[in-house]
Amino acid sequence: MNTLKYLLAALLLPTLLLAGAVRAEVTENDTALTLESLLEAVREGRVGDRAEDRERIARFRAEQAERERLLAEVRDRRAELEARSAAMETRYEENDQAIGELEERLRERMGSLKELFGVLQQVASDAQGQFHVSLTRLEHPARGDFLIDFAGRMGQANRLPAIAEIERLWFELQREMTASGKVLTAEHPVITAEGAERTLPVTRIGLFNAVAGGDYLQFIPETGRLVAFSRQPAERYTAGLKALDKGGEEPVAVAIDPTRGQLLAILTQAPDLVERIAQGGYIGYAIIALGCAGVLLALVRLLLLWNETRVVHRQLRDTATPRPDNPVGRIILAAREEDAPDVETLELRLGEAVLAEVPRLNRFLPLLKIIAAVAPLMGLLGTVTGMIVTFQAITLFGAGDPRLMAGGISQALITTVLGLCVAIPMLLLHNLVQGRAQGLTELLKQRAIALVAARAEARRETAPA
Repeated sequence: MNTLKYLLAALLLPTLLLAGAVRAEVTENDTALTLESLLEAVREGRVGDRAEDRERIARFRAEQAERERLLAEVRDRRAELEARSAAMETRYEENDQAIGELEERLRERMGSLKELFGVLQQVASDAQGQFHVSLTRLEHPARGDFLIDFAGRMGQANRLPAIAEIERLWFELQREMTASGKVLTAEHPVITAEGAERTLPVTRIGLFNAVAGGDYLQFIPETGRLVAFSRQPAERYTAGLKALDKGGEEPVAVAIDPTRGQLLAILTQAPDLVERIAQGGYIGYAIIALGCAGVLLALVRLLLLWNETRVVHRQLRDTATPRPDNPVGRIILAAREEDAPDVETLELRLGEAVLAEVPRLNRFLPLLKIIAAVAPLMGLLGTVTGMIVTFQAITLFGAGDPRLMAGGISQALITTVLGLCVAIPMLLLHNLVQGRAQGLTELLKQRAIALVAARAEARRETAPA
């Protein structure tokens, strides 16, 4: 009983506090709440809470049942999937075992046919690689797809090749071998050196080269097009192509490239004579100018000396009438004009006349000798200059790329060659001109001695006994 009182007091205390707060807030109605009404309100509140609790508990129980039903469905589904997984694993093991048995039976039945697959795959792959870069690809562009597909299927080795496929492989190889010995002309699009595309009659020389309009063509395997070289090789390589374009039944000598265009590409990049001379730079041009001047001077001197020799020989055939247009005639006239009392004075006078003719005969000989000596020195100067350029390139860019050093090395070698090419002919021309001049000089000396001897004999005959 006492416990009930304490419980009631504990419940009423917050209510009284709440009522006091409500009473303080009431401003319009001063009617005081009684203890009974307060208890009634508390009782109604407790009844409402209990009804709400019962409703919530009922809802929770209904949801719990639904959750239990869903859990049971999930467990059933899991059990079903586990059973299916176990069945599939069993089936996989059975299939794996069956596949192993079938593969073993396939290997046993195929026997040495596996080597046939390997040989066919290798031959098809090699043939496809050769046909891809061959000129006959222009005439048979679709055979590459067959070879790629055939080699792929032979690599899998899951079925035997058909006889028709093996025969076609043999046919393609035989057709390629036959085409290697034929010269065939057909219309094909060609990209000219100017960049324009034109359809021209292209002559295929075996499997080596393609020719159109007297020019070699380059086959680009990546695009399958024919492209004219930007520059053709030297004339000695293309001389037979003109006759080949004209046709005819007579054999024609034509240069072919067994590397299918690689050597031709290198030949087209080789510099010609003008480009090689340009590599020598200003020193090379100076050497060439010096050589041209020396050769021209030597030829002029040879022509003049040849004319002098001709006139001298004509004078020697007619010594009775000396003419002053040649050295021998002038010496004869000097001997006749000299009325020396003794032979020694005449000999001195004629020696003086011969010495007067020698400088005119030996004119420009020292200059020719100087040119022959200076040309190799200028070549050496170009060599040193080229090596300086080469070392500068090595200093700036290193020695990894030889093309960066090619300019200096070319200048070094070209100037040396030019210097030697000028010096050697100039030495020969100098000796030739000098020999011609010495021959005339010896002839003049011989004629002067002959005149002295004739005067001495005449004096001896006229002297008294």
